[in-house]
Amino acid sequence: MNPLQPPSFSWGDRTYIMGVLNVTPDSFSDGGQFDSLERAIAQARALLKAGVDILDIGGQSTRPGAETVSLQVEIDRTLPVIEAIRAQVSDQVVISIDTTRVEVARGAIAAGANWLNDISAGRFEPAMLELPAELGVPIVLMHLRGTPQTMQSLTQYDDLLGEIAMVLLQQAQQVLKAGAQPEQIILDPGLGFAKTYEQNLEILRGLSQLRALGYPLLVGPSRKSFIGKILDQPDAQKRVWGTAAACCGAIAAGADILRVHDVAEMHDVCRVADAIWRQHSRNSHGIINTPA
Repeated sequence: MNPLQPPSFSWGDRTYIMGVLNVTPDSFSDGGQFDSLERAIAQARALLKAGVDILDIGGQSTRPGAETVSLQVEIDRTLPVIEAIRAQVSDQVVISIDTTRVEVARGAIAAGANWLNDISAGRFEPAMLELPAELGVPIVLMHLRGTPQTMQSLTQYDDLLGEIAMVLLQQAQQVLKAGAQPEQIILDPGLGFAKTYEQNLEILRGLSQLRALGYPLLVGPSRKSFIGKILDQPDAQKRVWGTAAACCGAIAAGADILRVHDVAEMHDVCRVADAIWRQHSRNSHGIINTPA
């Protein structure tokens, strides 16, 4: 399966949904729910039925303070799931590998994944930025300061949106320098990663500033703590409608992809929000095709 072909992603026509499939025991809101092959396959089927466009497979928790697992553990968690989804669920759905490690990324693409999703934007392992050109795959570059262990102490910004834009553009330039095409790059401001409650809201209000950079924009507000603070809801799995509101705001500001846990509910949210805000709007930021 050629990683750039079907389905096609025509930015601006509608909002695309990336469904979270964490095959970890310790992710912040669904840790342990899908960390067996059978449960992961069942969840992949459920997400596909609910209308997901991209399945994002992650084997390393990135919650604040999460412990880093060994390379082999991450490989053992993710590659069998990708292979099983391709063999048993769908040979068409786009699969993204959520990793900061080059070896995991290479293995995942060989196993059937189509996209790379790196929360460090290639800062942890700079060779990650060479893979889009080498393997012919898109990459999501997310803004993060420090590591999941240290990020919540690194939230001082002089110009929040400006600094996020600067870092993401610098990393995007490295991807292009390695030989990739602009159409292979998606940017993510990193809600909740080295961001305070107030800063997360500022990012959502100012998404159009990041959208103006000219790349498709992915936003991941799903179940995050800033929503829990607003709702006074400590249980992440009970933040679905708060997530829906954040998703509406992101769509209104121009987000192209939403990374969410509750795909069925957010699928309805996207359909209505798209009817309101995208009915007469199109853009020219390109098409990512994911042909077999």
